[in-house]
Amino acid sequence: MEPSFDTLCTLPLSRLRWASFWRSLFAVLLVSWCAGCATLPDNGDRQASQAFASPEQTQLGQLVQERRAQAKARSDSGFALLDSVGTAFSSRLALIDSAQRALDLQYYAIHADNSTEILLQHLRDAARRGVRVRVLLDDFNTVGKDAQVLRLAFEPGVEIRLFNPLPGSRSSLIGHMFSSIKDFDRITKRMHNKLFIADNAMGIAGGRNLGDEYFGVDEKSNFVDLDVLAAGRIVRDMSASFDRYWNDQLAYPVQKLLSAQELQDLREPAPAAQANPVGDGAKPMQMAAVGSAPAGTVTSAILLNVTATSVASPASTAMDLRQVPLTWAPSLLLVDKPGKIGPDEDEADAGDTVVDGLLRLMEQARQEVVIISPYFVPGKPMMATFAAMRAKGVRIRVLTNSLASNDAPAAHAGYTRYRKDLVRMGIELYEMRSDQEGTIGGMGSVRGLGSGSGAGGSKTGGSRASLHTKAVMIDQRMAVIGSMNLDLRSRRENSEVALLIRSAAIAQQAAKEVDATVSQGAYRVEMDRGELVWRAPHGAAFKDAHSEPEASTKLKLLVQLIKPFAPDEML
Repeated sequence: MEPSFDTLCTLPLSRLRWASFWRSLFAVLLVSWCAGCATLPDNGDRQASQAFASPEQTQLGQLVQERRAQAKARSDSGFALLDSVGTAFSSRLALIDSAQRALDLQYYAIHADNSTEILLQHLRDAARRGVRVRVLLDDFNTVGKDAQVLRLAFEPGVEIRLFNPLPGSRSSLIGHMFSSIKDFDRITKRMHNKLFIADNAMGIAGGRNLGDEYFGVDEKSNFVDLDVLAAGRIVRDMSASFDRYWNDQLAYPVQKLLSAQELQDLREPAPAAQANPVGDGAKPMQMAAVGSAPAGTVTSAILLNVTATSVASPASTAMDLRQVPLTWAPSLLLVDKPGKIGPDEDEADAGDTVVDGLLRLMEQARQEVVIISPYFVPGKPMMATFAAMRAKGVRIRVLTNSLASNDAPAAHAGYTRYRKDLVRMGIELYEMRSDQEGTIGGMGSVRGLGSGSGAGGSKTGGSRASLHTKAVMIDQRMAVIGSMNLDLRSRRENSEVALLIRSAAIAQQAAKEVDATVSQGAYRVEMDRGELVWRAPHGAAFKDAHSEPEASTKLKLLVQLIKPFAPDEML
């Protein structure tokens, strides 16, 4: 989920009645007004650190060298698409369990839930066997229940830093935002990068955050996503980018912002009883009792309903990295500078951005560009780029969310401003169905983490699917996969990172996933007598629709209310 205008305007409305929402909002405003603008502590004495400099001395580094020699590869970097929730989860476990010296994680959001509980247990165990663990997390979502992820910062061997933090209460997102209301420009600038690196030898990049909804086990909504497992030289570039953010002035150690006791005070009381999600034979694990943490140490325990069976289930077993097919190819890391979201005007002018570079690559296309962007708000400059490409005869296909599958209605409002012009331009426009079964990312659940439909379907427990993959394929020979959306927020406000891989095999594999989604799980948006019409794929309940399919009237009205007011760069 991306930070957007609707984070404040729409999410509370799904949980609270209108009257209750406005009363709560007024109370928060009043408290914030009386308290004034909270301030951050001094961060000048933070300790700098660097990635492990000799990956060849680790088992992972030696494995990468062996795999490259076996393949007789000329390129120094290898890649594998992680196109299912099973591989996405098990590859992360494998990196944690295989690491001997260092684990570096950089994320926009880490949610406190069942899947994260398992990952954090493995991270804690890695730290206890001597692995240095650094976690760099954007501050925006570290509130409420999700603040409990920060408990890991008080484990020996683990450091967590929050990027561009907001001062004040962490009891709720609204309170967290309004405590910095006088500095609204900084609130909107977020670190959106997503990297997962082990021993500076192997790593993962892509669009996926950490949490149940990214691993197919959330009861309400699950994201369709795509990652890349990387090995070799490109990982050292990923580590250099991580270090640059980690050592930036905007990266605050957790201990500077709140204490272990403050986290404990925020913790929700354990429920009296939990339904057993994996069978009658499993008993809940008390995480605080696992291992041998020194007296007085805060453990990484977050939940009380993770079971012994779920942690040891086959689907949560680490991937065998020796058997993963790697494609060796030339590559480049596209990454924004931390100064893009810095507080000073000189630092904010960080030069060309990831999206700028991506647009220049697209301009060089000769035949076809395939775009997957869940939040697609082109803006006038990007529309001009598309027009120039179409004038050269380049085929452009775009897969984005429908209103029904979009978790950010305000972003959809921005997209609707350009939808007719995109279709008139000859761009093939597809919108993802929220009830589809076959999609990018093989949206089955990770067994043992929750109920689901298995490895082949997108729906878990009746939940809706939402596109979250961010990728561009150019002329079936180049793929760019990362954290960026094709919108002005990614271009101007958020920091982003992406892998550019010059490989026909990788590009064509990703394009095949798009083809499968388009044929089974997406509407084709066309024009009919000057109006938009949605053509449903085979198997849908209807053939054509003349308004946003599957979306409620309330949701359609909300988009129309937002559309005239929200600026593109805020969506």
